[in-house]
Amino acid sequence: MSLDAAAINPSAAKAGTSESAGSASTGDLPDRAQYVVVGGGVVGTSIAYHLAMLGATDVVLLERKQLTSGTTWHAAGEIVSGGTTEDALWMARYSAELYARLEAETGLATGFRQCGYLQLATTQRADESLRRETAYMRSVGMTKEVLSPREVADLVPLMRTDDIVHGFWTPDEGRANPVDVTMSMAKGARMRGARIFEDTEVTDFLLEGRRVVRVRTPRGDIACEKVVIAAGLWGRELAAKAGVTVPLQAAEHYYLLTEPIEGVTPESVPVIEDGEAYGYYREEGGGLLVGMFEPVGKAWALDGVPRDSAFAVLPPDWDRMAPFLEVAMKRFPALENAGIRTLFCGPESFTDDLSPMLGESPEVDGLYLSCGLNSVGILSGGGLGHMMAQWLIEEHPPLDLTGFGVDRTHEFQATRLFREQRTVERLGFLLNDLSWPNAQNTRGRDVRRSPYHAHHVADGAHFVATSGWEYPDYFAGAGVEPTVEWGFERGEAFERTREEHLHARDNLAIFDLSLMSHHLVQGPHSMAVLNRVCANNVDTPVGRIVYTQWLDERGGIIADVTVTRLAEDEYVVVSGDNIHRRVPAWIRRQTRDDEFVVVTDVTGAYSLLSVQGPRSREVLQALSPDDFSDEAFPYLSARKVELGYTPLWALRVTYVGELGWDLLVPTEFGATLYDQLRDSAASVTGTFRPTGVGALDTMRLEKAFRDMGHDIDSTDTPLEAGLGFAVAWDKPGGFVGRDALLKQKESGPLTSRLVNVLLGSPDFDLIGDEPIYWDGQPVGVVRSGAFGHSLGAAVGIADVSRDEGFTAADLAAGSFEIDVAGTRVPTQVSLRPFFDPERSRILR
Repeated sequence: MSLDAAAINPSAAKAGTSESAGSASTGDLPDRAQYVVVGGGVVGTSIAYHLAMLGATDVVLLERKQLTSGTTWHAAGEIVSGGTTEDALWMARYSAELYARLEAETGLATGFRQCGYLQLATTQRADESLRRETAYMRSVGMTKEVLSPREVADLVPLMRTDDIVHGFWTPDEGRANPVDVTMSMAKGARMRGARIFEDTEVTDFLLEGRRVVRVRTPRGDIACEKVVIAAGLWGRELAAKAGVTVPLQAAEHYYLLTEPIEGVTPESVPVIEDGEAYGYYREEGGGLLVGMFEPVGKAWALDGVPRDSAFAVLPPDWDRMAPFLEVAMKRFPALENAGIRTLFCGPESFTDDLSPMLGESPEVDGLYLSCGLNSVGILSGGGLGHMMAQWLIEEHPPLDLTGFGVDRTHEFQATRLFREQRTVERLGFLLNDLSWPNAQNTRGRDVRRSPYHAHHVADGAHFVATSGWEYPDYFAGAGVEPTVEWGFERGEAFERTREEHLHARDNLAIFDLSLMSHHLVQGPHSMAVLNRVCANNVDTPVGRIVYTQWLDERGGIIADVTVTRLAEDEYVVVSGDNIHRRVPAWIRRQTRDDEFVVVTDVTGAYSLLSVQGPRSREVLQALSPDDFSDEAFPYLSARKVELGYTPLWALRVTYVGELGWDLLVPTEFGATLYDQLRDSAASVTGTFRPTGVGALDTMRLEKAFRDMGHDIDSTDTPLEAGLGFAVAWDKPGGFVGRDALLKQKESGPLTSRLVNVLLGSPDFDLIGDEPIYWDGQPVGVVRSGAFGHSLGAAVGIADVSRDEGFTAADLAAGSFEIDVAGTRVPTQVSLRPFFDPERSRILR
C-alpha cells in the first residue's frame, strides 16, 4: 500500500452551500419564530424540512457557519439498518425512503442508491448475533439473506472469504451523499416556507422562569415558543448556556480513501461491515473507502470545540491506525498495492451509551435536544427529523424514546474526566462490542459505589454498571475472580445466577438496589399534585405504598414507580435509574401556579437493600424490636423501624415475587447494617449467600413484573401492559391520561398487549427482540427475556398485536413459536405469570 497520502479538500463539500441549493436566506433576521432549529447539519435541516412538511409555517433554522460544516460534510453516508431496535430501524428505513424520493420533490439529488449491505460473521458469536438480527428483520418484512462463504465470494470477488462463517445480505440498502441529502432537505424546507440563516451563531438562550423564550445571536434576538438544539459537536456546550446537561463528546474518526483499483465498481463492492475486525468498506470513486471504528479511540476537544471550527480536518495518527489497515489489507488483498488518496480524520460526537440525546430537556421547558447521533446521523437523519417534528408539534413522540431521552442521563456523565475515559471505547462498541448481551464498558467505571461495595468485592462480585452505579450481577465466591467472556454462551454467570436464584426462592436474598432513584415530594399540595400525576390513588393513610404509573395525555406510560406516604405532606417516590431526571421535571410541569411542592433528590442519602425470600421475616425480626408479622406489617405497608443500630423506613414490597421488604437505609449506616444482616442471616438460616441483580432479573421475569424502558414504555397504556389493576378510575380529580385511557377501555378488545412467554425447551435463551409467531404468522416480539431457573426454561415478556386483538382463549388455543437465532421454538403464552400466579408466596 502506497503511503503518499494527500490532504482531503473540503471545497467540494462547501461548494454545495449555494443559494441555488436553497441553503441560505438573505435579509434581516426575524424578531420571532414559533420554532427555532439550531444547527445546519443533516439532523437540523431534516427537522426544519419535516416541521414545514407537517404544516408549521413559522420555522427558522440558524447555522453558525455553513450548512454541513460540522460532521455532516465528511460522513460516510451508509444507509443501512443493522440492529434490532424497533425505533432505530424505523428511522433508518424512513430515511432510505425519503432520500430516494427527495430529488423528484426538490430537483436536488441525494446520491442515494441501493448497492446492498453485507455483514460478515467471522466467529460463531458474530454468527449468532447476526442470525438473531436476521430473525427479527424478517419478522417485520425485510429481505435479509444468509449467504455461505462461497456465495459471499461470488458477490464480492475481490474480498478474501476463507475465514467467513456466513454473510448476511440486505439487497435494498446502500448509501447516499451526505452533503447532497442535506442540501435537498434544506431546499425542501425553504420551498415550504422555512427560513435558513447561515453565519448566524447562537450565543445564548433567554429564559423566563424555567421556559426558554428567546434565542440570542450577534444579528439580534429571536423570540420563540420552542427551540431544538441539533448542533452536533457543539450540543453539550450550547445546551450548557441554558443550564441543561447534555453528556456528549467528540472523538476522532478515521476512514481511508484509495485511488481507483482494478475491478472495484459500484456494482462489485456493496457496503460491507466486518464487525469483529472493527471495520467497514465500500466503493468510492472506483477505489475503496476503508472505515475504522477502533476499540481504543481518542477523544477530541475535551475542553470545547474551537469556536471557529468548520469543515474540520484533524491530523491523522498513522501509527495508531496501521494495525487496522493491515487487517483491511487481509480482507482486500488489492489494498496492498493501491495508492492512497487520503487517510481522513474528522470529529464525530458520541454519547455514553451510544443512543442519541433527544427530547425536551428536564431543566428548561420548550428547549429540545436532537444531537449525539453516534456516527449514524445520515442513516437516522430522515426518520429522526420526522419524529422530532411530530414531537415538537404534538408535544409527544410518535415512537417510544425512553432509551433516547436526554432525561435518562446524569450530570456526572458530562464531567471532563468521564467524557475523556468513556469516549475511548465508544467507536469499537458501536460497530461490534454492543452485539454481545453481556458486554460491559471497561473505562469510566467505579464512578458511583454503594456502601456495600467493599463487601461485594470480597465476595467475588462480577460488577456491571448502569448510570454510573457499580452493582453485582452475580458472585463467583470469596476470593475468586469472576470469569466473563462476551457472547451468547452460558458460562459462569449462568450457573452462579441459577444457584443464587434458587437459594433466594428457598431461603433468602439480600439485593443491593442502591441504583434505584429516590425523590422526596413535600409540601402542602404534595398529595394533590401526585394524585394528578399518578394513575393510582395516593390519597392514602400514612404508611401505605402505592404501585402506579405516570401517563402522558395519550395514556402512554412515562414512569413506573412506587409512591409511599411518609406523612400527611410528604411522600417518597422510588423509580428506576433511567428516568431519574424525568421524575422531578414531570412533577414540576404538572404543578399549577397556585400549588407549592418541593421535590428533593435523596438518592445519595439512602441506599436501598431489598431483603427477600421465605426466611426474610425471621432475619429482620431477629434484628428488630418491631413487629414484622403479617398482622402488624401487611403487604404494601411501610413502617419506621429499628434494625440493629439503624432507624429506617422499611417497605413491605417485592420485585421478585417473594415475602420481602425494601429498606431505605441512611447511607452512613449502610455498611454497619449490612454486616448485621449477614450475621443475622447466618444465625437464622445457617448460611448467608450474597445475591446479585442477575438473579433479581430472572426472578422478576418469572413473576412477569414489568421494567420501565425495557418491558413497558410510552407506546403502552396500563391496559395493554396488564397493569389495569393499578388504575384508580374514579378517584376525585382524575389523573393525566385518564380520558385517553377511558376511551381505550370502552373501545372493545385490545389490539396490542403484553403477554408472558415460556419456551418449551430448556436449550434456548431469550435476551429480548426475538420475534414471536402465532400459527406461523409474526405477531410480536419479546421485549425482555432470561432463563427462568424455577421454571426450567427461558421466560420473557412479549408484545403481541393483531387487528382482532388477543383474548385469553386465543392465547391458550393458538400455536405460538419464538424464533431464536433462526430456530422456531414452541412457546407457552399467558396473561398470568407462570410462577405463583396466586401470589401465595408474597402474602404469607
